[in-house]
Amino acid sequence: MLTAFARAFKTPDLRKKLLFTLGIIVLFRLGSHIPVPGVSYKNVQICVEQAGSSNGLFGLVNMFSGGALLQITIFALGIMPYITASIILQLLTVVIPKLETLKKEGQSGTAKITQYTRYLTVALAILQGTGLVATARTGALFQGCSAARDIVPDRSIFTTIVMVVTMTAGTCVVMWLGELITDRGIGNGMSILMFISIAAGFIGAMWQIKLQGKIADGWVEFGVVILVGLAMVCLVVFVEQAQRRIPVQYAKRMIGRRAYGGTSTYIPLKVNQAGIIPVIFASSLLYIPALIVQFSGSTAGWATWIQKHFVKGDHPYYIATYFLLIVFFAFFYVAISFNPEEVADNMKKYGGFIPGIRAGRPTAEYLSYVLNRITWPGSLYLGLIALVPTMALAGFGANQNFPFGGTSILIIVGVGLETVKQIESQLQQRNYEGFLR
Repeated sequence: MLTAFARAFKTPDLRKKLLFTLGIIVLFRLGSHIPVPGVSYKNVQICVEQAGSSNGLFGLVNMFSGGALLQITIFALGIMPYITASIILQLLTVVIPKLETLKKEGQSGTAKITQYTRYLTVALAILQGTGLVATARTGALFQGCSAARDIVPDRSIFTTIVMVVTMTAGTCVVMWLGELITDRGIGNGMSILMFISIAAGFIGAMWQIKLQGKIADGWVEFGVVILVGLAMVCLVVFVEQAQRRIPVQYAKRMIGRRAYGGTSTYIPLKVNQAGIIPVIFASSLLYIPALIVQFSGSTAGWATWIQKHFVKGDHPYYIATYFLLIVFFAFFYVAISFNPEEVADNMKKYGGFIPGIRAGRPTAEYLSYVLNRITWPGSLYLGLIALVPTMALAGFGANQNFPFGGTSILIIVGVGLETVKQIESQLQQRNYEGFLR
């Protein structure tokens, strides 16, 4: 990987792309530290110091924003509205025929869906920004902080509108920066910004574990966490690269006097076909009961039961529900993102077949059978990786945003692998000598 980066910096056009990407990253991190107008920066810092990183309710969104959410900066919403909008549009593509038609139209249809994603991102940013401002005004953003209700001193309608508009504009800028990286930089821009947001909190989280440690002034716990992190990275790389290759043979076709086809290829089915989506879905769904209890302020029996079993991540009910939701959403997302019947029809249309399997429905049934079998280990792997922060919470007294948590490691390793692959592919294109010398 380091060799690929070194060779990339020696290539002039790739060096420009890398420096452009680094410049956008600097702007993104700069905007993550500029407070929103109308927010008391002093009171925010007091509450952040008092609460530390134990605010588990908003922990997932705060992680995706690089810590900007709890700081209430102009990039407080981060990339989350765009991620949510992309997932919603992807799910609606299966349900709404018009979107499915646009998806099949190629580049023009993809551009139209991207435009819809931008509109939905702005709408979600307005909704989430309003919710964040309302939460900050009531003091619920930092529970137990003495200055929580003074974070927004001016509670007028004009100040609230300015804050919401500023956060929405910040989300649009983040979306624009991500698209700039995609067009003129290296890798997928949104994935790179998500990578930077998560990696920004690693050093602080690691040092917090060292400060909270008790054995050898915390260095033993620090070393154990490093070893666990390296083991998790190796496991994630191994599973993310694992795939089941289904051989496909294309029959020869005579067109005029020429024979076409007769080639052999394969369909790569990844073990983790769903990626990080099931973990995000399960985490978001488990936050809903806690949010309902927090905003309702109820002390009834049902509210007490939810606070006891589904607010703290180390409770057995929470762990079991979280694991089962991840497994369920893994199968659900694979079912809607990979259509065996469509793949079988395309193979039949171009004269392709799987050796030993008849074309058409038998091919679709075989693909569905193989996909279900490899999704089981993939979903169990996702569930185990996602439970690492919970085990760390119980073993080391770590916070919900454990630095080597499942969500963060999956995203960082996945984005890192894809970025390195793109750099290597571009290097290969530029250094290809061809058949003539």
